[in-house]
Amino acid sequence: MIEIKDLHKSYSIGSNSLHVLKGINFSVAEGELVSIMGSSGSGKSTLLNILGMLDEADSGSYTLDGLPIKNLNEKIAARYRNKFLGFIFQSFNLISYKSALDNVALPLYYQGVNRKERIDIAMSYLEKVGLTKWASHLPNELSGGQKQRVAIARALASNPKVLLADEPTGALDTKTSYEVMDLIQGINDEGRTILVVTHEHDIAQMTKRIVNLKDGLIIDDTPVNQIRALSNV
Repeated sequence: MIEIKDLHKSYSIGSNSLHVLKGINFSVAEGELVSIMGSSGSGKSTLLNILGMLDEADSGSYTLDGLPIKNLNEKIAARYRNKFLGFIFQSFNLISYKSALDNVALPLYYQGVNRKERIDIAMSYLEKVGLTKWASHLPNELSGGQKQRVAIARALASNPKVLLADEPTGALDTKTSYEVMDLIQGINDEGRTILVVTHEHDIAQMTKRIVNLKDGLIIDDTPVNQIRALSNV
């Protein structure tokens, strides 16, 4: 599903150059649930941005579902993102003046789906995350856990090949974090490919493989015996 080969990325800072990714080799098969860990400055955010087509590597190759991702203009990159990827963010990134239902339906609007169909699809995903009763509520009327569930429903609504979750539990308390990870595990159980960037070891243990980055290199890539989230609650 994802194939990264010899990926390098540098940024210019004044007259200096910061080499952030120093030859990343990394693959993810369809249906995997992988966590990416690393301290601040390790390169995990840069790697996630490249995977999400929000940035491009200086050299190396990135292939997604057999498609080379290179030299994309913003219009094509946006189309590929909408087709292939669903995003889950620590800060939820919900539109404050739109209801939960309209937030979930938004990716379908950009895909050109008619309003009735996208509302039906959005409602089905709100049901999947247990929030049908909250469909008409605005984000400021929802708890943190409910907001993240809306964000997960939105990420799923366009039926993406891969979910990219950037610190999805970072703004949540422990109990709510485990409930969100239980939902993510359930989505993975259905065959969805998911990458989770996290700095929390207990959250990483709820995936099936942990990739550790340090100073722009992968220093460890290990399958783990997955801990089911709600066994800890």
